[in-house]
Amino acid sequence: MRGRRIGTAALAAASVLGASACGIATAEEDSVADKDQLVIGVNKDQPGVGARTPGGGYEGFDIDIAREVAKRLGVTGGNVTFKEVTSGTRQQMIKNGDVDLVVASYSITPDRKAEVTFAGPYYIAHQDVLVRGDSPIRNVRELKDRNLCKVEGSVSYERVTKEKGVAAKLVPATGYADCLDKLTKGTVDAVSTDDLILAGLAAQAAKSGGAQGGTPKIVNAPISDENYGIGMRLGDADGCATVNKAITDMYQDGTAQGLLRKWFAPVGLKYTTTVPQFEGCE
Repeated sequence: MRGRRIGTAALAAASVLGASACGIATAEEDSVADKDQLVIGVNKDQPGVGARTPGGGYEGFDIDIAREVAKRLGVTGGNVTFKEVTSGTRQQMIKNGDVDLVVASYSITPDRKAEVTFAGPYYIAHQDVLVRGDSPIRNVRELKDRNLCKVEGSVSYERVTKEKGVAAKLVPATGYADCLDKLTKGTVDAVSTDDLILAGLAAQAAKSGGAQGGTPKIVNAPISDENYGIGMRLGDADGCATVNKAITDMYQDGTAQGLLRKWFAPVGLKYTTTVPQFEGCE
């Protein structure tokens, strides 16, 4: 086991006391700050963000972020293992101990913070809408009575139907790759989620060609901020602080900006390059 990092011991002690008061079992060896090996939950169906490659590996912005964070925690090469998660499974997989970290376009919300601890955010995305190239839809309000893709476990469709009160017709999908397939085939009229995911889907559709109604486009009418966090076991304040330092260093040395350019500059997405305001490691 690697030694504990200087400057985090006091925070770890406070975490132990706080966790005990809340009835959460916390052991030093459970912190991601001290692991020699890391299992990281990632998406497999979000081109440009987190996607499975034909060779069986993973690629995308989140995958590169995960590798960089792991490296800055002292874990590299074969000691880093990726495991597939979905919007519906990632929370429980953290709680079960199936994964140590989740880097999977995982928006920080109050409800989720009650079940897992989040480092970050490492990026602030914005929920937008993806439609076919010939679609007249210009904003979320125009999704009324339209078929909207619904990915179970995601909060994106609820922001449209509940928070914005738009009476869209929900069409279930297994993930965002399925949403893209339904969009290009005309089964749904729109996909609404984070702009990084939508940009990756649009790029994938452009490469594939043959989309009904033309290559999908983002309407560029964002409706919310999506704070992408790195999820870990509830109460791991030491791990959270260590991961936050890794994220800060990535922005300070230009690594994060380079990854954003790598994955999203080619599709014309306007992305933010400043370090986000962290949520804190409660």
